[in-house]
Amino acid sequence: MRPEVLFTLFHPVTALKGVGPRLGKLIEKLTGVHLVNLLWHLPVGIIDRRYAPKICDAEPGVIATITIKVEAHRKPPKKNLPYKIYCSDDTGTLTLVFFNSREDYLLKTLPEGGTRVVSGLVATFGSETQMTHPDYVLTLDELKNLQFVEPVYPLTTGLTRKTLNRAMNGTLRKLPDLDEWIDKAFVKGQCWQSWREAVLKAHTPQNPEDLLQTAKSRLRLAYDELFANQIALGLVRRHMRKVRGRPMRGTGVLRTRIAYTLSFDLTDAQRRALEEISRDLKSENRMLRLLQGDVGSGKTIVALMAMMTAIESGAQAVIMAPTELLARQHLLTIKPLIKAAELRIVVLTGRERGKARSNALEALKTGAAQIAVGTHALFQSDVVYKNLAFTVIDEQHRFGVHQRLLLASKGDAVDVLVMTATPIPRTLMLTAYGDMDVSRLDEKPPGRYLIDTRVLSLNRLSDVENAMARALRSGRKIYWVCPLIEESDTLDVAAAEARHASLCDLYKGRVGLLHGRMNGVEKDKIMSEFASGDYDVLVATTVIEVGIDVPEATVIVIEHAERFGLAQLHQLRGRVGRGDTASICLLLYASPLTDMARARLKVMRETDDGFRIAEEDLKLRGAGELLGTRQSGMPEFHLADMHAHAQLLAAAHDDANLILERDPNLESKRGRAIRTLLYLFERDAAVRYIRSG
Repeated sequence: MRPEVLFTLFHPVTALKGVGPRLGKLIEKLTGVHLVNLLWHLPVGIIDRRYAPKICDAEPGVIATITIKVEAHRKPPKKNLPYKIYCSDDTGTLTLVFFNSREDYLLKTLPEGGTRVVSGLVATFGSETQMTHPDYVLTLDELKNLQFVEPVYPLTTGLTRKTLNRAMNGTLRKLPDLDEWIDKAFVKGQCWQSWREAVLKAHTPQNPEDLLQTAKSRLRLAYDELFANQIALGLVRRHMRKVRGRPMRGTGVLRTRIAYTLSFDLTDAQRRALEEISRDLKSENRMLRLLQGDVGSGKTIVALMAMMTAIESGAQAVIMAPTELLARQHLLTIKPLIKAAELRIVVLTGRERGKARSNALEALKTGAAQIAVGTHALFQSDVVYKNLAFTVIDEQHRFGVHQRLLLASKGDAVDVLVMTATPIPRTLMLTAYGDMDVSRLDEKPPGRYLIDTRVLSLNRLSDVENAMARALRSGRKIYWVCPLIEESDTLDVAAAEARHASLCDLYKGRVGLLHGRMNGVEKDKIMSEFASGDYDVLVATTVIEVGIDVPEATVIVIEHAERFGLAQLHQLRGRVGRGDTASICLLLYASPLTDMARARLKVMRETDDGFRIAEEDLKLRGAGELLGTRQSGMPEFHLADMHAHAQLLAAAHDDANLILERDPNLESKRGRAIRTLLYLFERDAAVRYIRSG
């Protein structure tokens, strides 16, 4: 249960004075539904009103706070002209300019003969010193309430700076004092303030340096968020380890049969990964391992070999993919390999209905099927396994920890192997997969050629089309990737449908179209026809990003490559270069290129090392975009930056491990403070793992 000290921070934003339903919706859209979400919405700039010159010294283009005497109002002779108020001090005159303002309001706010303080941007118009629509008009008594250095926050349409600042100030007044959850010696060594003081300091910057990620207050808050993440992952890891596994040694018979069917030898990296997985399976602890490998490194073969150990031990194994297309690609890869092992495999996706689904469910329930491949449908409530012991989850970052645990709960002490073809930098490994052991495939099968990557302007589209015609005459297959499915009013991006139509005119009868809006049957039909030779060119969206395996395809054209992230470009490029023929990747861009787009294309031209590409992508875009945080199980960080705060993450990782070793149930004074931290950053689920023991 959430600690009482945090109750106020988890009130809805509409609990703030002056924030009704309309404003509440705008703030919720920007920051989140609770007051605590406002705390994580940090300033990106400041407005400094400390410059208080005399009128004659006021610099144009600078915000100034000036004490003036109101001399006279001049009402405009015509409606579309400005209302002017002439003011002075002992050095000169200042004209206040207002458009579309009510005269009665201005006479009341700035009465003739009155002394006021105005704050706003100084400008000159001819010989006049002017201030148009001052930000503040105050009496001398009200001046003491002026925030001379005002934070500037990111806004959303319909929400003004003053409204958000009022809401923020209202939230900051409700900040509780919380017991310290960081090791006190570490806090002292870093010269950090308490959590409450750090939040206040972060929201009241006094100079541009206070806005930097290296500012003491921001470092403290980033560490808090990273520490909460590492504690939560540590608790999940310990929870998984507490459930005893069942040792599985296997006989090696099925593995040997499959090895004989392969037309290649396993790489050293594949053998090493299999040894690590085998060691886990023999252990009395449950396996929770990440198999990380670049595109084309042979993860599926490693997973299949590992699944054989479970089947040799009399159990069942499943492989779950994020999309139906990828699930059926696995089926096509696995089916011929297990033929020699005389095993039965069934498929379960959203498409299976009626008798086909009933037969598959029956085979899993009775044990007649040893392997299942599918999507989320594998862990629906009516799916019962006779003896599920091994789960492979492909492209993990698209699922999340809850789905992983759901599938693991379908059997007794299920071992879990997670595969990802998205190379993940070490810092993200700690935050997204900190609860797992890691095996890494850092070699590609022998005989694979380096993909020739070229960067071309879209102005040379006709040259590309001519080159494609030559490639088709020589028997090559070609992917052509477009970012959007249909025309967009806001982005000048070639749509797959429009490109398909134009290429059909050039290469009649040889061009197929594949996109995400097609149903599963249509997608399978198109992919099958492309693989079998009915089509030689496949125009597609990023639906082909992962798992599609057509070794005969040796050319990929990526249109508007500047609109893709580095990791996504690398995944798409990995659709070619899967056979024994040299492959080409053409990256077509539209000018002008941004600095970031130019940097991305340069990296793609220089290397095909997915791990280096991932590190560069993290530098360029940050963690959230790199793994598509909002659509994934990856934690979303508000305060921490994986590149800027990498050293803090390492420290948080070590400290979390240390405290959980000493106080696994978080029962000490510091442990109870850490529980509060978990609730503060909405890692509540981790606390349940303590209670469930």
